[in-house]
Amino acid sequence: MAEPAPFRADLAEGPPTDAFWLHTSDGVRIRVGHACAKGASGAKGTVFIFPGRTEYIEKYGRNAKDFVRAGFDTVAIDWRGQGMADRLIDNAMVGHVDEFLDFQKDWAAVRAFAKQQNLPRPWHLVAHSMGGSIGLRALLNGADFKAVMFSGPMWGINISSYLRPAAWSLTWAASKLGQGHRIAPGMSLMSYPKAEPFDDNLLTTDRDMYDYMRHQVEEEPQFGLGGPSLAWLGSALKECNALAGEPSPAIPALCFVGSNERIVDTARIRERMMHWPGGKLLLVDGAEHEVLMESLNTRRQVEGAAISLFSSFAP
Repeated sequence: MAEPAPFRADLAEGPPTDAFWLHTSDGVRIRVGHACAKGASGAKGTVFIFPGRTEYIEKYGRNAKDFVRAGFDTVAIDWRGQGMADRLIDNAMVGHVDEFLDFQKDWAAVRAFAKQQNLPRPWHLVAHSMGGSIGLRALLNGADFKAVMFSGPMWGINISSYLRPAAWSLTWAASKLGQGHRIAPGMSLMSYPKAEPFDDNLLTTDRDMYDYMRHQVEEEPQFGLGGPSLAWLGSALKECNALAGEPSPAIPALCFVGSNERIVDTARIRERMMHWPGGKLLLVDGAEHEVLMESLNTRRQVEGAAISLFSSFAP
């Protein structure tokens, strides 16, 4: 049974949201946030937000407000190892997961919660970065979404070709030696918006949104997360390769990528979207990795396209 969980409404700047603790099949406690679209005609459906690595429910508060205003319930997730969900190793600032497929256990718990709460259908998915990898796997496993919007999906990681063999070798050796919990070389233990200046950051060109992200991690220590562990990196590379060999599901899909994307592998994205039945790839001119955290005008265009697609399935 879902138990009430804390929610930082003061930092989210989103719609009224109820947060709950959920327990996965392997005993990990995760957090879910649900915002209702209240209207005389009822909700048009439910939008599930799959955040990226390091992210948490409150970060999508402004986006959730827009989806609720458009008539959709929203559900967002704190994946295991980040946000207020259970951290899996002693150093809570290292983003760690033993196996990437464990995230599917988190989705299974959220899906069970959504069914128990009888959340409005049809269900749709908004998935960013790492959430795009988790979301694609969920779709391939039969998740009952009617349509999906991806933002900079992590279907490949942007690693220089000459460093990729080293990454595979290092993560494999760390796993064999029981050192997978250690942070990947060159990564910081500080949250990116807190550690890096706005100028030339990899996330957004909008200073207000960058300040929004920085303020959240400064005000709520539980949101803080640094670089990934060697186990996370190795299992993520493995999952990206596995996904590359799978066909795309035949459901309507929009995929947005910033023209200045520097975090995920854009070649993998182009290749998949070229062969996605009912799929459409859209380049966001001048944007960085997080198109949903760009300027207000850009956010409205991206969200508007998703809302238009999702609304076409409204009962």
